[in-house]
Amino acid sequence: QVQLVESGGGLAQAGGSLRLSCAASGRTSSNYNIGWFRQAPGKERDFVAAITWNGGVTYLSDSVKGRFTISRDNAKNTVYLQMNSLKPEDTAVYSCAAFRRGWGSWSISAFDYWGQGTQVTVSS
Repeated sequence: QVQLVESGGGLAQAGGSLRLSCAASGRTSSNYNIGWFRQAPGKERDFVAAITWNGGVTYLSDSVKGRFTISRDNAKNTVYLQMNSLKPEDTAVYSCAAFRRGWGSWSISAFDYWGQGTQVTVSS
């Protein structure tokens, strides 16, 4: 079992920054790849970014590439999503999720464990 807890959400102005954290716990949590998703009101959950278990490979969706970065500190069992140049359309609930297989598919069904999510609101 892997438990995930997100933090760092809040209110930001357009052009501002926020850093989200995803704290993982569980005996094998450091062996999992981690992804971030977001879901805006009335919309489907969209994939945002992912990082391999050792931090060696990262992937960012086109919608956030150049503005967001993903990193992890396995000593702290934490994955970070640094969000810069925020836009109102980034407003959503952001959730992290853990997976072992399916790198590159970004299918929701490939993710084994999910956090509860944290709200990000960007004002114009």
